[in-house]
Amino acid sequence: MPAMNAPASPAHPAPFVPQIRLYQQWLARERGLSFESYQDLWHWSVTELDAFWQSIWDYFDMQSPTPHTAVLARNAMPGAVWFPGAQVNYVQQVFRHVEPAHAAGCLAVIGSNEKGQRRELSWPELRRQVAALALHLQAHGVGRGDRVAAYLPNTPETIVVFLAVVSLGAIWSVCAPDMGTNAVLDRFRQIAPKALVACDGVTYAGRDHPRTAVVEDLRAALPSIEHVVLVRNLGEQPDVAQAQDYHAIVNRVSPEQDRFEPCWLPFDHPLWIVYSSGTTGMPKPIVHTHGGTLINGMAHKTLHYDIACSYEANSRDERLLWYSSTGWVMWNSQVGGLLGGTTVVTYDGNPGGTKERPDWTTLWRFANQERVTFMGGGAAFFANCQKANVDLSPWPGLARVRALGTTGSPLSAEVQNWGTEQFRALYAHAEGAPRDIWWCNISGGTDAGAFVGGHRELPMVPGEMQCRFLGVAVQAWNEQGESVVDQVGELVVTQPLPSMPPYFWGDTEHQRYLGSYFDMFPPGKGRRTAGGDADASAGGVWRHGDWLRITPEGRCIIYGRSDATINRHGLRMGTSELYRAVEALPEVMDSMVVDLEYLGRESYMPLFVVLREGVHLDDALRARLNDAVKTALSPRFIPNDIFQVAEIPRTLSGKKQELPIKKLLLGQPVEKVLNRDAMANPGCLDWYVNFARSRAAA
Repeated sequence: MPAMNAPASPAHPAPFVPQIRLYQQWLARERGLSFESYQDLWHWSVTELDAFWQSIWDYFDMQSPTPHTAVLARNAMPGAVWFPGAQVNYVQQVFRHVEPAHAAGCLAVIGSNEKGQRRELSWPELRRQVAALALHLQAHGVGRGDRVAAYLPNTPETIVVFLAVVSLGAIWSVCAPDMGTNAVLDRFRQIAPKALVACDGVTYAGRDHPRTAVVEDLRAALPSIEHVVLVRNLGEQPDVAQAQDYHAIVNRVSPEQDRFEPCWLPFDHPLWIVYSSGTTGMPKPIVHTHGGTLINGMAHKTLHYDIACSYEANSRDERLLWYSSTGWVMWNSQVGGLLGGTTVVTYDGNPGGTKERPDWTTLWRFANQERVTFMGGGAAFFANCQKANVDLSPWPGLARVRALGTTGSPLSAEVQNWGTEQFRALYAHAEGAPRDIWWCNISGGTDAGAFVGGHRELPMVPGEMQCRFLGVAVQAWNEQGESVVDQVGELVVTQPLPSMPPYFWGDTEHQRYLGSYFDMFPPGKGRRTAGGDADASAGGVWRHGDWLRITPEGRCIIYGRSDATINRHGLRMGTSELYRAVEALPEVMDSMVVDLEYLGRESYMPLFVVLREGVHLDDALRARLNDAVKTALSPRFIPNDIFQVAEIPRTLSGKKQELPIKKLLLGQPVEKVLNRDAMANPGCLDWYVNFARSRAAA
């Protein structure tokens, strides 16, 4: 890590210096580079890719036993080659902090749940438990390239399992225990895991949810599994046959643990497989690499989230809480705090209390108790707090929170203003004068990390994100492939990024990969950009699937998804998965769902169903439909409303017209989004037009 401010005496603490300013000071000192504005710095970072990413490698003193022969050896999308020759391991970077963080009295992980069962892991204990589990897995044949599937909640144990798996060069993949069996199998079947680490159950919204029967079903349906480890999260649950007990494994102490070292791996060795569903077909198993995740995570967590080492003089005892399910990529992002020596704080449970006793102060009280300094969550969490009229004044310790992070969906200006007022009062009480909380609003995806987000020293405008991230060549493009400013366009990335996935698991011909990101601006057709971007005519341009507007000042506004993927409370799910659940009911002949996520509006997801002749949609059938979604996917994907319709709009080739109907319901004119001549059943369209008008008039 770079040298931070020298330690100050307790009587005269050093002023807090934002991490991005420290980096710019280093650039001036070590590279002779200075920039008049952030826009100038960003432009350099996306046009001089070798110089920028080498500076990140050097600034964070990244380690490799062998030198890299280039930074970006092949500039193309897809197919970029980063840091050939370098060897890294995610866990090697985490373990660098064990001794200095422990000497400073900092913890590695703090976790709690709805029952108040609190756990701490010191840095040495984190390392010991990771070594114990890694040695156990290694003894049972788990090694480089093997996939290890996890069915685990947001707990310290899950972090230990993850680090143990990837320390061996095995590939991690996790599903949350609130996902139904079919949804989990749709993911894990594609990767053929060699081992499974699962929990016996979870507690959510005041109720225990046993999962040992699901674990047995998963093992039976996944013949590639050779070894199972069971985490006793609930206790007093039935045994899983031939499963090894997690706590017994990590509680063993042996001399081999002290000698354990994570293995060195090529920069592009797979780290984890995450899932991001499209609108048709199976969930996409997205591969991320050790090196890309490392260097991208170090840069963006430190410089843009402004998160430092917990034990550095400049950090103010950093504690990161980003509330997430393990099924959301923000779990991966939160764990990334360990890369920089930050204390990671986890909460497993419902932040809104129970159905009988809603309580949106739960997470705030926990953050107050654990002295959190950076608190993040989905935009829906903050919106629910505003709607519940949450008052934070009873917890003055929240004045230690110096940043609020949000993502998952656009955050409205009203919600941001609510939070700002709450913290202005907390700061005034604690410090004697009001000031504004810093909102680190970010947007990106499971696919390649964050693209746009926060900057500690730039102006804040509620409802907007402060900047494009360093190294991320984000633009808004119109339908002609031209870069536009102050207009809504497709969010594209015009230059390679180390964290972009090299491929999808099992996608041997790369057809799914190309179709997901490069269908609109494919390789071989050049880049029709404006603003002086470097030319890379052999490469494609990444289309992310978000609507974006970039202001003349460089701020960014996300207007929701430009495709038909469902994004509910930060979790993405393909519509095809919901259809499989709904259309399994014998009464349902056809169905369509759209997620009307849009800036400043609460996500609204209607489900349209065509029912068997003679069947009518009543309360009992509505309940069965909702239960089918809850069981197969998650309660998060239960629709807001269900409507019985005569037909689902389809193209001549038989595809459901989700995206055009979504645009129609978001207020676009029907003639701009649909061509009746290209429809198989244009007569059904009038119903949807009238429905859109009634929504607009409401």
